Amino acid sequence: MRVDLPMLPDLRLDYAPPDVAAPLAAAALVSDETRARILVLLKTGPRCVCEMAAALGARENAVSNHLAKLRDAGLVRAVRGSADSRRIYYERDEQACLAALLTLGDVLR
Repeated sequence: MRVDLPMLPDLRLDYAPPDVAAPLAAAALVSDETRARILVLLKTGPRCVCEMAAALGARENAVSNHLAKLRDAGLVRAVRGSADSRRIYYERDEQACLAALLTLGDVLR
């Protein structure tokens, strides 16, 4: 079956390129398998680095490096434990995660 496409009278060559810096940054963060797994682990509540490292089968310093990137992006935040103030727990910033999701959606919708 043949479909006739509409013909434009003139080519539109004056388009400005879209700004995709924010969606690319969000995609780069969650495209790393370890960071994506950390975000999924944190969906159920705060966890310390040692718990995440055990769950991921990774070294604590490697998990800490990934958490630093997620923290710099604002997707997670660190909080001191109330029962054990020596440990730092990490939790998701749900509003920031939603904003990142919507930013990615701008490209895919």
